[in-house]
Amino acid sequence: MAKVSFPQSEEIFRTAAGVVYQCNRNNCLWLEFAGGVSSFKIHELLQLKKKVEQIDVAEMASNTARTADVVILNIHRSERIFVLTLTDVLNLRELLQGTKVMLNLNSIIHDCLHAMAV
Repeated sequence: MAKVSFPQSEEIFRTAAGVVYQCNRNNCLWLEFAGGVSSFKIHELLQLKKKVEQIDVAEMASNTARTADVVILNIHRSERIFVLTLTDVLNLRELLQGTKVMLNLNSIIHDCLHAMAV
């Protein structure tokens, strides 16, 4: 896959499996994962995180049925459909959890700096 450029965007969080960028100009987050790039509003990305965390990875790992090793997710108002293996679920979960932590940290820092300026 060719390297995607996100001008005027800041990297929020990166793992070996993907990266999330924040674009203040377009008020969105860009998720680069599993060979695709998707744009999300913050609430949509958090909705995706919630759905990924609800996946029962223990059941996926232990179930021997052919259909048990793949999960299909789509998010309301998103054109992307995620077809995830067990490894993909774990990698996406890590990426989204790290992104949420970094967004929360940025918010805390912003609040502290704003409080000091007042």
